[in-house]
Amino acid sequence: MTPLPPDFYVQDVDRVAQALIGATLLVDGVGGVVVETEAYDVADPASHSFAGRTPRNAAMFGPAGHAYVYRIYGLHYCLNIVCGTPGSAVLIRAIEPQHGIERIRARRGITMRDRDLCAGPGRLCAALGIDLARDGASLSSPPFLLAAGASAPPIVTGPRIGITRAAERPRRFGWMQSPWLSRPFPADHIATQQDQA
Repeated sequence: MTPLPPDFYVQDVDRVAQALIGATLLVDGVGGVVVETEAYDVADPASHSFAGRTPRNAAMFGPAGHAYVYRIYGLHYCLNIVCGTPGSAVLIRAIEPQHGIERIRARRGITMRDRDLCAGPGRLCAALGIDLARDGASLSSPPFLLAAGASAPPIVTGPRIGITRAAERPRRFGWMQSPWLSRPFPADHIATQQDQA
């Protein structure tokens, strides 16, 4: 697999969020195909960067193509990929696990359904062993590998999940009808990538 080039990440955050659908994300060889993302930027009231730079969100204002990892509810971690405009990042919401399944199951639980292993940002980080130690790390260097997909999948767009501010904005992107999504897209919000152009 060929890593995505550094200039991929300097694009507009919504473009990166859509282009990452179908890409392969690995951490120490463990991971799979990205099927769901969300876009955030400094002008977005739902973004961690909206109020400016803080020690917690400093990675969002750092180099494009690096990780912004934060903790939610004191329990779970979320992986974001910093994009070109300072304060913008793509949240990786779900992947289809394809590599290192045994290691994923050891981390997530042997009895868990396959579709639940990496469906959601907290589950995904637990499955891939991502924690705050990865905050600020380059996605172009080990242990990360982020490689382009073989083809462009059909993409659906809808409102983001788990936020209260700017929740209506269609900045959540997913692989159409993928069984690996963290949550189905509402039928009345679905639009193809071509419709958004």
